[in-house]
Amino acid sequence: MSDNNFDKELYEEIKLKNKILVEGIRFDPNIFKNIGLGTKYTEQVNILFAVDKEAHVGIDFPSSIITPKGKYRIELRWNRHSPYSLEYEGNAFHIRHIFDGIVLENVSFARRAAYYNKRTSDGAFMRTVAGDYGYGHMFISYSNECSLKEKGRDCLFCNINATKSLYGEIQCINWKTPKQIGETVKEGYKDGFNKLTISGGFIPERREVDYYIDAAEAIIDATGLEDFNGTACIGAPTDLDVFDKYKEAGFRTIATNLEIWNRDIFNVICPGKAIECGGQENWLKALETEVDVFGKFNVRSTFVAGLEPKESLLEGIEYLVSRGVVANPSQWNINVGSSLEGHRTPEADWHWEVFERTVNIYRKYGLTWQQMNDATAEPDTVAHDLLRLYEGVSTDSLPKARLLVEDEAEIA
Repeated sequence: MSDNNFDKELYEEIKLKNKILVEGIRFDPNIFKNIGLGTKYTEQVNILFAVDKEAHVGIDFPSSIITPKGKYRIELRWNRHSPYSLEYEGNAFHIRHIFDGIVLENVSFARRAAYYNKRTSDGAFMRTVAGDYGYGHMFISYSNECSLKEKGRDCLFCNINATKSLYGEIQCINWKTPKQIGETVKEGYKDGFNKLTISGGFIPERREVDYYIDAAEAIIDATGLEDFNGTACIGAPTDLDVFDKYKEAGFRTIATNLEIWNRDIFNVICPGKAIECGGQENWLKALETEVDVFGKFNVRSTFVAGLEPKESLLEGIEYLVSRGVVANPSQWNINVGSSLEGHRTPEADWHWEVFERTVNIYRKYGLTWQQMNDATAEPDTVAHDLLRLYEGVSTDSLPKARLLVEDEAEIA
């Protein structure tokens, strides 16, 4: 970046976070036995995707590591072959690199939100309805399965169906009703959450529109909020007039994830999105129409960074941002059960350059962190962290949710 008016230690913490997310982290699962996982600290619940390189059915892990200085969240991605390890020494957790030694001391874990221990009126655990994605964001997956599987058209990087097969029974991963969503959001918002995203796998287009409208009505009825700061994450419809319905239902923002910019690679990696949704041309028309309906930077599209050449990816990001779309690169994480399991994502330096150049694009076109925060499901991606750092927004100023355990005592 050209300006240097930011905390260099925080910058290095974000840079390390990028490396750990790329490589994953290894650890002995037994080190979590006495930390209050599932009471004080948030356990990993596979709401949509399983993010680990290996399955661990029946063994609980924390959802996220919290860095000591910037309080940045690092999603826990288990990889027994990572050069980074999480270790418990001297009554504290540290991150060590096999060659560099300890690289981060005294890390903690994401604290458990109060609603995680509550049930809906029909008995579903609220933690299986909506995940705490940090800084006041709730993420809801109405369905942990995708109809593209039946047609042999799954996105090759995706493991949504495999996640349900692995963890569905033990973590009660089922279809969520609008009533369950409304009740869960009510409890979360009562405790300080103020943003939600609804997403899921492919379902028939008309059924998708009806479901989102029903969910929005249930949220408004339960919370009493006409503007509940919601993002509807949907596939590109063939009928572009439906966007008005999402807006009228009460969603503030909308997301349609293009995933890949290079058209040929898009067709190979995302065959269902190409065939079912009118091809990439229709995805771009959908995004342009969404901007017309929802307004500049109230539309988001995520790219899976690492599946196409860097310059192609950055070309797509600039194209969309220049047209009012929050284009968000997300590191390709090779998930267990996906068709690309066994491959690997590019090196950390590759991703870091993508993130820095992406943030330059954001600033070039006037996209602010607050706009990005409103339109994005995860407020703790590397691009989020970098933009927030450059704008001088501290994590201390972000929403604080009520925790299940209120004391701030350190791990003993």
